[in-house]
Amino acid sequence: MSFFKRLKEKLVGSNEEQKVEQPELGEQPVAELPQPEVSEETVAPVQEMEQEAVEAIEAIVPKEELEEVVPQSDELAEEIVEEQGEEEPTKPSAWSITQKFKAGLEKTRNSFTSKVNDLVARYRKVDEDFFEELEELLLQADVGFETVMDLMDKLRYEVQRQNIKDTNGIQAIISEKLVEIYESGEDNLTDLNMQQDGDLTVILFVGVNGVGKTTTIGKLAHRLKSEGKSVMLAAGDTFRAGAIDQLQVWGERVGVEVIAQSEGSDPAAVMYDAVRAAKNRGVDVLICDTAGRLQNKVNLMNELEKVHRVISREIPNAPHEVLLALDATTGQNALVQAQMFKEATNVTGIVLTKLDGTAKGGIVLAIRNKLHIPVKFVGLGEKMDDLQPFDAERYVYGLFAEGLEKELNEIED
Repeated sequence: MSFFKRLKEKLVGSNEEQKVEQPELGEQPVAELPQPEVSEETVAPVQEMEQEAVEAIEAIVPKEELEEVVPQSDELAEEIVEEQGEEEPTKPSAWSITQKFKAGLEKTRNSFTSKVNDLVARYRKVDEDFFEELEELLLQADVGFETVMDLMDKLRYEVQRQNIKDTNGIQAIISEKLVEIYESGEDNLTDLNMQQDGDLTVILFVGVNGVGKTTTIGKLAHRLKSEGKSVMLAAGDTFRAGAIDQLQVWGERVGVEVIAQSEGSDPAAVMYDAVRAAKNRGVDVLICDTAGRLQNKVNLMNELEKVHRVISREIPNAPHEVLLALDATTGQNALVQAQMFKEATNVTGIVLTKLDGTAKGGIVLAIRNKLHIPVKFVGLGEKMDDLQPFDAERYVYGLFAEGLEKELNEIED
């Protein structure tokens, strides 16, 4: 399957998935119903009748007593929702997920891709000067030196192989090569190592303070619960003031139990209690928080090794995932953190937070290419469902949206 065909199927979903016609790439889905015309002549009599009715009731029953008997509209709405029960969450469409990546990478696209567009417009032919300027732009986007050099070699080879003379369609070739570099022939990079039904899956979260680790744990718990799994949280960050309370707030918000001890307790003891509680309650997934600020790398390694040892003693081969939370807005500093934690523990995946808040979203490629650790989830906003499994093709589309849409439409025409 060609890159363009595969890309379009990924963006809007396969034919079997599309129950309704999806909008063309580049168009925003709009569904506005015509509003009925309401004149002042029709509204005024109704308002007068409502006011008369209110005055008549207040003349019989004091306002204070009336408020106790008749709930306010917001309270009434909440009671109705409780009686009817929560609506079952609907699975997001391929198009809506694609739009999240496009919106989440807006800052990077505005900074990086606009410069790429200017570069393509200025150069009518693909020559060495073009490659040198493109190389500089990629480095500015924090794609990483090794990744950029690898990409340049692949681009030069592809341009020579296809005997490409001008810059028409060059963005599609850049996009395809970026996806190839990220995936490197591996499949299911974002899949969590979930255990079979009936067995407990333990996910250990690591990362420094301030990267959004606790918030990400809450969002992942929400995601897993919406998939029908029972989830429990373990408050293993016992050193940071307020960390336990913050996780408990998320537990209440998502509707999952949190196992915690007092501030300053031994994190390994918390993990022991949490694993035993999860096994006794038949929970599907246990997500464990850990301390993010320890005095030095030796302390970090010792603490994580102790936690790992306690968990694996209770459940062989656990934890099944060690996810490192990194703040995308810190750029190359996130790469340094990833290297440190990779040395301290067996990191199986990256969760890149705040990708929507940076103009240097190329750090995704640098982490993958240099450390060979897959990015499993990315944070694309503040909403509960803005934590999305990373998708290399949607990510590249988010970087080059306008240019790719133009090239896709030209091919179809």
